Amino acid sequence: MKGILGRKIGMTQVFTTDGKLIPVTVVEATSNVVLQKKTVATDGYDAIQVGFEDKREKLATKAHKGHVAKAETAPKRFIKEFRYDEMMSYEVGQEIKVDSFVAGEVVDVTGTSKGKGYQGVIKRHGQSIGPKGHGSGAHRIVGSMGPIAPNRIAPGKKLPGQMGNVTRTVQNLEIVAVDVENNVLLISGSIPGPKKGLVVVKTAVKANGKVNPAEDLIVYETEEEIVESPVVEETTEAAEAAAE
Repeated sequence: MKGILGRKIGMTQVFTTDGKLIPVTVVEATSNVVLQKKTVATDGYDAIQVGFEDKREKLATKAHKGHVAKAETAPKRFIKEFRYDEMMSYEVGQEIKVDSFVAGEVVDVTGTSKGKGYQGVIKRHGQSIGPKGHGSGAHRIVGSMGPIAPNRIAPGKKLPGQMGNVTRTVQNLEIVAVDVENNVLLISGSIPGPKKGLVVVKTAVKANGKVNPAEDLIVYETEEEIVESPVVEETTEAAEAAAE
């Protein structure tokens, strides 16, 4: 299993040579640097610590600066551990790039969903709207709070409250394409979080090591055609004749 940190850029769509449209999410995953290797002998478990996205040194503590100095890199904004046996082959200071993934590979993507603020039960839980007549006073209220017998609200009752801004994982998404030059992954479907949100792309837990046949995508290339102007040619021929 493997993983990488990145940022969600947005969504777009690509086409296969068969004419199939695939909606994809663009994830920019610039180089992740291995900051520390943890082993059973030293820490009680095997893991590698990865840093993503540089930040200014004035924002880092002295301890943080000393920690990243061992990897000979700049202070990192995001740090995460991956407890995967296959990733233990990386050494401190080594970079993890998008080329560690291949097109067709099945992955899980974790991100923080968009925060919706304080919402009612209609939007938060999808409950039905009450009668809209003038005599009704129950348009968007909670409704029944339970029977009389317990004389209290049962635990788990769906009520208004904070909506969104929670960590969510979407499983079994497929990597459609890997752009090594631009450090970009194209992942099928949508993933949690807003644009520029931090996401974690890792090998799928339920489909560990599964790689689907890669789709042949249409590549758009612009060809520059050089068109010679006849006026320029006539002027050049006239100048040559005058010189003779």
